[in-house]
Amino acid sequence: MTLVNVYLSELLQVQEPPCLSLYQPTHRHYPENQKDPIRFRNLVKGLEQSLGQKYPSREIQSLLQPFQSLTEDGEFWNRALDGLAVLSAAGIYRVYRLQRPVPELFVVADSFHVKPLLRIFQSADRYQVLALNRQEVKLLEGNRDALDAIELAPNVPQTITQALGEELTEPHQTVASYGMGAGGPAMRHGHGSKKDEIDIDTERFFRAVDRAVLEHHSRPSGLPLILAALPEHHSLFRQVSHNPFLMEKGIEINPDALPNDALRERAWNLVEPNYLERLAALVEEFGAARSKALGAEELDQVVAAAIAGRVSTLLIESERQVAGRINAAGGIELDTLDHPEVDDLLDDVAELVLRKGGQIVVVPKERMPTQTGLAAIFRF
Repeated sequence: MTLVNVYLSELLQVQEPPCLSLYQPTHRHYPENQKDPIRFRNLVKGLEQSLGQKYPSREIQSLLQPFQSLTEDGEFWNRALDGLAVLSAAGIYRVYRLQRPVPELFVVADSFHVKPLLRIFQSADRYQVLALNRQEVKLLEGNRDALDAIELAPNVPQTITQALGEELTEPHQTVASYGMGAGGPAMRHGHGSKKDEIDIDTERFFRAVDRAVLEHHSRPSGLPLILAALPEHHSLFRQVSHNPFLMEKGIEINPDALPNDALRERAWNLVEPNYLERLAALVEEFGAARSKALGAEELDQVVAAAIAGRVSTLLIESERQVAGRINAAGGIELDTLDHPEVDDLLDDVAELVLRKGGQIVVVPKERMPTQTGLAAIFRF
């Protein structure tokens, strides 16, 4: 179970109410992004009105303070992606910038509304790109449609100086570094006889990056990792890497020499065969399980198995919704889809499976092995 699943599962656990959930589509570029803070303020007003039905004004102001602070954060809004999720309750505050749009929605309830996050974080097409040279590193995350730089965890060194500090050899400190610009590798002025020391520093830097990225990004996300670097850096990094998520093939070019969309296209060309292979394997596994009565697609059977903790893997059709909910007695109540963001039976099942430690995989319609919108593989 990846830490992404753990984080989502934690959000699904009982929190001290009220739990505030806010979702909205956002925009990357001017002038569309100028209206995003205004829409956000309107949604926060909706939260305030909803809270006003039950809570005193002093408590409401305290609950909404994180949202008000975000409203005034101009840098945050200038770095918006395609969607936004903000979840807040006593002792917890999470903000997610999303690479896919989400419908506008605010919910005040006794638990968080995480269904839009389930659909995005459990999608099978996600991956990460490690952009690397001798001097610095950055990490990007994407899917078939988007690729964006993400903030490195505090313990991941961003530069060779951060990684080695005073342990850097003197000749390496005098190397003229051009960072990760399009000009290619760093140019050296003198100290040619010190190349061995510089190579040793590079190897130590790559080891530190590999170890930190594995611990703080690859293991928590469970996502495939693509190395984007010059060919000679591929060879050295792969020699020292112990990251099982690192893909065998990479992008052998200075990543900053490519426009972002070209980098995304190259990355997706590498990920897509593995993505299709993984989906095919899951479909085959489901077929084999169903033949042994260890798999099902019928809603009532899957719900019963999810409640009992029997579902190990659940495939969900990416754009499919089923009007209804699971009631307190574990029964299915079908309904009109008046509020599709909230009253979707498939996402209710996904939440159940996640709470019980199962795996969720969101699959495009053309790859689904069933017509019901879900396919469950049982543990026993």
